[in-house]
Amino acid sequence: EYCKEHSGSLPGRYTMLAVSDTGHGMDEETKKHIFEPFFTTREKGKGTGLGLSTVYGIVKQSGGYIWVYSEQKRGTTFKVYFQQVDAEVDENRGKVSEEIKSLKGSETILLAEDEEVVRDLIFESLKAFGYDVLKAENGKNALQVFKKNTDKLIHLLITDVVMPDMSGRKLAEKLENKSPSLKVLYISGYTDNAIVHHGILEEKVAFLQKPFSPIQLAKKVREVLVNK
Repeated sequence: EYCKEHSGSLPGRYTMLAVSDTGHGMDEETKKHIFEPFFTTREKGKGTGLGLSTVYGIVKQSGGYIWVYSEQKRGTTFKVYFQQVDAEVDENRGKVSEEIKSLKGSETILLAEDEEVVRDLIFESLKAFGYDVLKAENGKNALQVFKKNTDKLIHLLITDVVMPDMSGRKLAEKLENKSPSLKVLYISGYTDNAIVHHGILEEKVAFLQKPFSPIQLAKKVREVLVNK
């Protein structure tokens, strides 16, 4: 159905992830720009405008498609399509399987990301690699989630650098005071050089620039977790 309506898309078997809200919705002009970097409908200081462009990048890197339907005063639905992989054996399958196996883990990860679609994609990717994932929509919510899960050892915090109300750096500082062994991975649509230059982060922190594929994320997570 999607391929019939969108020229350039390849027919086949896909898995679809849908995210809907009942918010204000968007007009056609706004829809034309939503995947552009730094475009946002939020008021100043409430968002970076990088969330949907990041989602678009992740989906495209994974060979998928994204579709949006919106009605003003009714809400918006995003549908993300990922092509299913056939379980046929080929000469590279063994190598790929071994690589994926080496990237799996069972540690507990706290994820703080204010863009819902990005948060859900990262959450599902990490779960697929075996991790126990706790997710939060912002820094304050992450502190609450951490407090509610004191029975668990949280090994890693993955946090967006720029979030409303509390930055990723401030969140990391608060949680590191509570759990000195906690490791931190920062993510952002900005480059690490730009973030360091503006004093938002220090040099040599663990950082992954958006957009990234699930494999790139898994590799970075393992790298951060195994480093002393």
